Amino acid sequence: MRITPIEELNKRIQALQALMDEQALEGILLMQNADLFYFTGSIQQGVLYVPATGDPLYLVRRDYNRALRECGLKDIAPFKSPKQIPGILAEFGHIIPRKAGMELDVVPVSLFSRFQEIFTHCLLVDASPLIRAVRSIKSQYEIEIMKEAALQVDKAYRRAREVIRVGMTELELVAELEFTLRKEGHQGITRMRGFNAELFYGHVFSGAASAAPAFVDAPLGGIGVNPSIGQGAGYTCIEENQPIIVDFLGAYDGYMVDQTRTLCIGGLPDKLHKAYRDMCRIQERLKEIAAPGIMWGKLYEDCYDFACELGYKEHFMGAAGSQVSFIGHGIGIEVDEFPLIARGFKDQELQQMMTFAFEPKAVFPGLGSVGIENTYMVGEKGLHSLTFSNEELVVL
Repeated sequence: MRITPIEELNKRIQALQALMDEQALEGILLMQNADLFYFTGSIQQGVLYVPATGDPLYLVRRDYNRALRECGLKDIAPFKSPKQIPGILAEFGHIIPRKAGMELDVVPVSLFSRFQEIFTHCLLVDASPLIRAVRSIKSQYEIEIMKEAALQVDKAYRRAREVIRVGMTELELVAELEFTLRKEGHQGITRMRGFNAELFYGHVFSGAASAAPAFVDAPLGGIGVNPSIGQGAGYTCIEENQPIIVDFLGAYDGYMVDQTRTLCIGGLPDKLHKAYRDMCRIQERLKEIAAPGIMWGKLYEDCYDFACELGYKEHFMGAAGSQVSFIGHGIGIEVDEFPLIARGFKDQELQQMMTFAFEPKAVFPGLGSVGIENTYMVGEKGLHSLTFSNEELVVL
C-alpha cells in the first residue's frame, strides 16, 4: 500500500496557503474525500483544518487509528461532534478564523449550515477554486502513479482485441475488461466532483447505441442496463461493420487516466472511417498548439473550429441537440479536475505539469460513434502523452 510522502503533503499545504494569503483567508475546512486524500493521504471521516500559516490539523471522527497509520501530518486529533472543533483548534494553538473557506461546490447545504452555527463569527466562503487550482498542478510523484494507471488501460485495450466477437453483448465485453482492470490493481472507484456525477470503470458502446444521448455530461452516453443507471453498456449485441468504443479509466493508488480507442469487426462504412481519421487530426491540432500560457478556452475554440471546418458541426462531441461544450477535462484524483478544455474559459492559462484528457468524438445517430482519447501532461514546451495504446482504428 502506497503512503503519500510527508514531503508531498507539505508542498500541497504550502501551495494552498500561498493562495489563501492572496484571498485573505485565515483558514480552510476540508471535508470532501478527494480533497482529504490529496492533502492528508487518507480519507477518514473528519475535517482537515488548514490555517493561513503553520501546521494543518486533521480532525478525525472515524477512524482515528487508521488516520494515524495512513496520514503523515504531525497534528491529528479525534473528535465526536463538530461542536468540539473550535475547542480542539484552540488546544492546538489555532485562533478561530474570522474568514474561512469551505468546499462549497460539493458540501451539502445542511452541513454548511451546521458549521455556520458552530463558527458563529466566521464568514464562510467558497475555497473550491483555490483547492482545485492547487490540485491541477501535478508533481512528478503524481505523474508516476498516473503512468501506472496508463498501464492498466493498455491491458484493457489489449484484452478487448482478444475477446470481441460477433454476438457478444456490450455488457459481456465490459465485464471482461473490468475483470482485467481489477486484476491489474484498479481501485474500483472512479471519483467525480460534479453533483450527481456517476461513472463506472468506463464505457463500452457498439453500433447505434454509442450515439444514444444520456444525462451524463459526456459526448457519448449509451443506453445502459436500465433507467436507474441510464448510461454505459447495455444488452446491445456487437455486430460486424459497426464501431465499438472502449472508453476506460485506469485508476491506481488514487489517480486516474482516461483513454478511448475505436475498434470494429470487418471494417466500417466510409463515413465513419473518415470521421475517425478526422478526430485523430483534431488531436494532432491540439498537440501542435497546446503549451504553457495558452488559454483553456483558446484551445477549445481552435479545435472546435477545426472540427467545424472538417464538416462535423452537427456531429462533434455529441449528436445535434445533445452536444457538450468541452473537448477535454483535467484528470487526477477526480475525472473532472482543472484544466477544462471548454467553451468560455478565456482567462485560465494552461500551466506546466497540468494533466488532462482530450477526447474528440464524432456522433452519428442511427449509425454510431467514433473517436479517440488520451491523457496528457503539459511539459515545458508542449504535451507528453501518458496513455500509449496503439491509436490505429482496430479492424478485427
